[in-house]
Amino acid sequence: MTFCVGMRLKEGIIGLADNLIITGNEAIRAKKVTSHRTGNNSFFLMTSGLRSARDKTITYLDEALEHPEEPLDRIYKAVNLFSKQLRKVKEEDGEALSESGFTFNMYSIIGGQFEDDPEPQLFLVYPQGNWINVGTTSPYVIIGESKYGKPIIKRTLTYDTNLDTALRIAYLAFDSSRINAIDVDFPIDVIVYRTNSFYLEQYRFSESELAYISEWWQERLRKSAEEMPAEWVRKVLNGKPQSAA
Repeated sequence: MTFCVGMRLKEGIIGLADNLIITGNEAIRAKKVTSHRTGNNSFFLMTSGLRSARDKTITYLDEALEHPEEPLDRIYKAVNLFSKQLRKVKEEDGEALSESGFTFNMYSIIGGQFEDDPEPQLFLVYPQGNWINVGTTSPYVIIGESKYGKPIIKRTLTYDTNLDTALRIAYLAFDSSRINAIDVDFPIDVIVYRTNSFYLEQYRFSESELAYISEWWQERLRKSAEEMPAEWVRKVLNGKPQSAA
């Protein structure tokens, strides 16, 4: 499993991904975020699923970006190009993988802004190669282990959230996933894209660098539980039950 989240905001895009991959009984660290450039435009790609399918698709993508069949002036055209390579890999390897008991389950997040895009764009690409453009009403997408981090993002993130706050939210969503899922862990890679900058910023953080944030968050959760309005709790614990079994 993995944890990758992309957030589309008025100020730009935030991306965050863990680096843990479990193969059988072996745990390895491998980057799940790549950045790609075509002309003056750049975009990032995050993936979950079979590592072999990912590596082969990205190899094909990089080659296709060197000699595109049409001008890539909008990012959706780069997404289409990626989808084409993804389908090619599935056609080549899908049957053999299935016969070996593997599923072609590669989900991808692509984000960035090209010269003719009026604003940054974020896409979710399915294993079949079809995709959706992440909108402003629900401005985020998670691939991999989503059930633990999604409630935090859903409660706190909007399209107007600034990059600073969005990055904090992304980390808390990752931390909740890390605590609950054995196959999500440090280090994390962070991507920041600022609207109309046409430049991707990339960072990596280890557990030792951010452990104090996790400890702070855990303590805040405990305090919030203690300070939560509790008239109903006192009614339950100190009053007479409305009914008894």
